Amino acid sequence: MTATRTITFTLNGAPVTADVKPHHNLVEMLQTQFGLTGARESCGQGLCGCCSVIVNGRAVSGCLYLATFIDGAEVQTVESLDTPTKLSAVQEAFIEASAFQCGYCTPGFIMMVTKLLDENPDPTDEDIKHYLTGNLCRCATYPEVMDAVKLAVKKRKAGATA
Repeated sequence: MTATRTITFTLNGAPVTADVKPHHNLVEMLQTQFGLTGARESCGQGLCGCCSVIVNGRAVSGCLYLATFIDGAEVQTVESLDTPTKLSAVQEAFIEASAFQCGYCTPGFIMMVTKLLDENPDPTDEDIKHYLTGNLCRCATYPEVMDAVKLAVKKRKAGATA
């Protein structure tokens, strides 16, 4: 029997508590204890970006980040970006630009694009490519992702939400 540890942290703006096993990663904990399935484990090596989550303002690979490490942290997932009545500008842009096919990698891309635009509201093509180098799409929607980022920039400038 593996011992569990109780951790307390802020998840998408709300204080929460979870009992985690020492070997569980952040993605496992988010899915099993909170039903949040946006961050997805794909490669299990932190190479594809499907599991991107923001912890204390930094993008992390949720597949490599042990759940016990978030004790006291602030965690933001893709589920925090919209409201019950409105998608974020980045989410809208991904839909309008058809920047997905199977959709498996889309939440990770959306998290990283949101973080990029928070840090750099007017990125160049090179900025975008550099920032998203850790996100892979097996369906090869890269041109559409670039279009979505540019559209999200316009939407944010026009006053749309994050």
